[in-house]
Amino acid sequence: MGVHHDTFSAVQPGKPGSAMYPTSPLGEQVDGIPTGREVDWEPLVDYRRNGVSETTIHGAVAWAHGDEVIHSFGGNVLCYGRSMMKPFMLKAFTEELEDCTWEQKSISVASHNGDTEHVAAAQSLLAEAEWPLMLTPLDVPLIQFGRQVRRPRRWYHTCSGEHAAILRGCRRKGWNRAGYTLPSHEVFHAYMEQLRTYLGKDWTPLRVAKDGCGLPTVSNTVSELAQIYAGLVRDKDDDWIWEAMVRHPDLVGGFNRLDSTILKAGEGRVIAKEGADGLLGMAIEHPDYPKGLGIVVKIAHGWNSQATWYVARALLGVLGIKLRNPYPLHRQKAFIVPGIVPEQYIDILETVPTWDEWDPDQDRWHFEVEVQD
Repeated sequence: MGVHHDTFSAVQPGKPGSAMYPTSPLGEQVDGIPTGREVDWEPLVDYRRNGVSETTIHGAVAWAHGDEVIHSFGGNVLCYGRSMMKPFMLKAFTEELEDCTWEQKSISVASHNGDTEHVAAAQSLLAEAEWPLMLTPLDVPLIQFGRQVRRPRRWYHTCSGEHAAILRGCRRKGWNRAGYTLPSHEVFHAYMEQLRTYLGKDWTPLRVAKDGCGLPTVSNTVSELAQIYAGLVRDKDDDWIWEAMVRHPDLVGGFNRLDSTILKAGEGRVIAKEGADGLLGMAIEHPDYPKGLGIVVKIAHGWNSQATWYVARALLGVLGIKLRNPYPLHRQKAFIVPGIVPEQYIDILETVPTWDEWDPDQDRWHFEVEVQD
């Protein structure tokens, strides 16, 4: 029967773009590409009120030591790397951007909040006459305080620093800056070359899609993403990516952002980057993992900074890195599922609380509760 279209629908059969439009609200089955219904998601953390689970967050976690996947929990999910992959896209331009300030380098790999310092750093990458070349969507700041009275601008978009840096890099390379967001452009080809340094020269993505900012994003499994992030540790001294993120963590994300907070907690030993729809990548320099440790978290239902924060606190905690808690839950406590870490860390995991100290009087009555018949 097919999907019922309203009269004059732009995506009804025969209209331009209709070939991409779903034919059923139940979803098609594409050979070789599992849907979220077919993935073996696992619970990662649950919120309990007086012992009863009220919310359970599902997802997948992968650990990689160098090229070897050493732990996988929640299925080897196929997903898009989204903004978590900015450090790797910018690796194609490290020579061209070598003379930039550390602030400019940091904003180039950022998914920023759109605060004043973020906009200033992004704008400084280009001459004002070049600003119209930037193709980020119009947006407002990601985290807003008080009444929002600012009109949408391209510079407020969370990816404006990356786009500005790519345009600057293209000019230095002599590449045509028109069409820099297309998968047919040299920018995308250079990005693929970077990924193949970690995944092998014959690797090719199953799918290429348009990201929220308009640049291409490619599909990877969670295990592949962990291997790629382990490579960041191996190559940390080959370019400025690692140092730029460590020097200016608040430019990478912003106020109370998870990746910025992890960068500060890691004290130079951890690189962290969030990605849209529930992604967190961490590259960790640790004596037990001389080839570099990469850990990637994917939340099944999408972006959930607080839940991802609890998982990250536990993952880093077993490695001896203390991450503060996010804002506390209201009369609930978060409990971690042990499968997020390899078996040898479970005893340590039991010592890492997912909550800060609290006043128990806020959670109890001062008398015994009896249910009347």
